[in-house]
Amino acid sequence: MSLHDFNEDEMVLPRVAFATDEPGEILRYAYNSFRGGIPVALVTLVEIRGGAARAIGAQMAVRGDGRYCGFVSGGCTEAAVAAEAIQALREGHDRFLRLGEGSPFFDIVLPCGGGINLSIHILKCADPVGEVLSRLASRRPATLRYTPRLESMEFGGEGGRSQVGWCDGTFTTHYQPRIRVLLCGRSVELTATAAVARAAGYEVYQIDPDVDSSAFASKIDQFSAVAFLFHDLDRELPLLQAALRSNPFYIGALGSRRTHEKRIALLREHGFEDADIARIKAPIGIFDKARDASSIALSVVADIAAARSHGQQAPDIG
Repeated sequence: MSLHDFNEDEMVLPRVAFATDEPGEILRYAYNSFRGGIPVALVTLVEIRGGAARAIGAQMAVRGDGRYCGFVSGGCTEAAVAAEAIQALREGHDRFLRLGEGSPFFDIVLPCGGGINLSIHILKCADPVGEVLSRLASRRPATLRYTPRLESMEFGGEGGRSQVGWCDGTFTTHYQPRIRVLLCGRSVELTATAAVARAAGYEVYQIDPDVDSSAFASKIDQFSAVAFLFHDLDRELPLLQAALRSNPFYIGALGSRRTHEKRIALLREHGFEDADIARIKAPIGIFDKARDASSIALSVVADIAAARSHGQQAPDIG
């Protein structure tokens, strides 16, 4: 299908292709659709007024055949947004769509009571999106820069979270690699935590205690969380030292406060300073005294999510 294949008299109904809010999956869907000859638009949340279910930069990919993925709200408006994107594809021009507070569509009310403004960009070249996908695959952040006046989108380099939003008539969207969770140990808690982390959409590695510490460290980057779910401090120690010499955004370790005091003493014997040791969340998890495997798994994954959310807070642009 190409833009010239649209029949003005043919009604195209929006249909969910698959449910995801993972930015890389949304971009991949748009990229593959365009490369396959199917017209596609990227919808981006570019302004928030009051409350909103999604953050600035949230996206949808909408194809000319009506199939779409992604979220720019809580799921209540996406079909209407997709219909608007399909119309933009028919007409061949980008547009903006305002919903909720201040919108001409009085019958579409956002549950949060606020308002959002969306840009609808018809993808004309897949190369910028492909460059972002390539960088994400190599565990590097990336940006796309959209200029409505020119109806153009270009690759914006690595950028940073602070650049998200409008500047001089151009909107920048920032993308980061999927969170990688490295779970270390041999325990029922590890198995349960791995299942919850995968369900949350994280990239999960289960690390055997006997793995070489340098091989383990090579998997850690700034988008990684490391959780030590051992019941043996001696077996934990080599991998914990490797994690402390790396740059994960989260390090957590299983055990009571008394166990952690022993852990601290061991680390000091190996030359680690208090500032290094303070990076370890111990006892691990978002709430204390979780004792069964399921509760520990939920506590650990929630703690990782909270740490990541806190670390990537962007300024209020709405």
